[in-house]
Amino acid sequence: MALPTSLPAARTPDPTQAPPLRWGILGTGWIASQFTQALREHTTQRVAAVGSRSTESAAAFADRFEVPTAHGSYDALVADEGVDVVYVATPHNFHHPDALRAIRAGKHVLIEKPIALNADQAREIEAEAARAGVMAMEALWTLFLPKFDVVRQLLADGVLGSLRTVLADHGQYFEGDHRILRPDLAGGPMLDLMTYPASFAHWVLGEPTEAIARTTWAPTGVTGQTAIMLTHPGDAQALLHSSVVSPTPTTAAICGEEAMITFDPDFYIPGDFTVSDHTGATLRYTEPKVAHTGGLHYQAAELARRVAAGETASPLRTLTDSVQTMAIMDEARRQIGEVYAEER
Repeated sequence: MALPTSLPAARTPDPTQAPPLRWGILGTGWIASQFTQALREHTTQRVAAVGSRSTESAAAFADRFEVPTAHGSYDALVADEGVDVVYVATPHNFHHPDALRAIRAGKHVLIEKPIALNADQAREIEAEAARAGVMAMEALWTLFLPKFDVVRQLLADGVLGSLRTVLADHGQYFEGDHRILRPDLAGGPMLDLMTYPASFAHWVLGEPTEAIARTTWAPTGVTGQTAIMLTHPGDAQALLHSSVVSPTPTTAAICGEEAMITFDPDFYIPGDFTVSDHTGATLRYTEPKVAHTGGLHYQAAELARRVAAGETASPLRTLTDSVQTMAIMDEARRQIGEVYAEER
């Protein structure tokens, strides 16, 4: 099959046209700041309130981003009648209890990735959201970006032919007392970085039939780097890697019998990719490479559109997808002996 003469256009709706919801930001750390700034710059969504474990932290965040209401506790935030949806931006090991806190208060919830520590926690979030009739979605921003809708169309059109291999890597170097090196905060590359390669492989190839994982450990007691090989139906394979002890290329590829897509670094953010076939023909997708504040708003706009339409799920990232991705990482952790404090 020859390559098309051009790439399809992204079908991603304009984020500024999404119906505005009233957002409550649960947590005041780095990702909460990035998300709030993205909403302010690229959408008409309203950040109505912020909640923190301290009044001082909430007030400082509210002052910085001109948020009308600051709450000195998470319970006060989720009880706020002026909030429609809560964005959970706490550390990994608090995503599960804080998501349930919002759901039980009757709020829709967008949960920063990973959705939870393990698949069982993710299933509980899924079940409670269904009982409450609210929308719960994992904030895996990659799959909501316009460039990944272009890839989605290429895969649906069969441009690559039968899929054989997915390659994905994400590595960064950290030192000192960074939270990713702390066992008490579920540190290591699995939840922070491997989430991207694992969800990418699952998105392309579906559930695997087998997983093989190996790791090395960092001096602080968290895993340092982990590799996973997945086998999928039809003899497709995925080779995944993540590291917190060295920078790595952080690229990805989807390889089929007819053609392949290779992503420029960093594959999971806005940026470029190339489609090439066996004849040497190529197509190039280009867009500005931007970091979190240039891309986090797409997931918020998608949730807002679904909520306004009376829906409780997005096909771009269902809770079933989130559970299955967590199951892949659960199996890898079982093999390498990685257990988080809350699981003991």
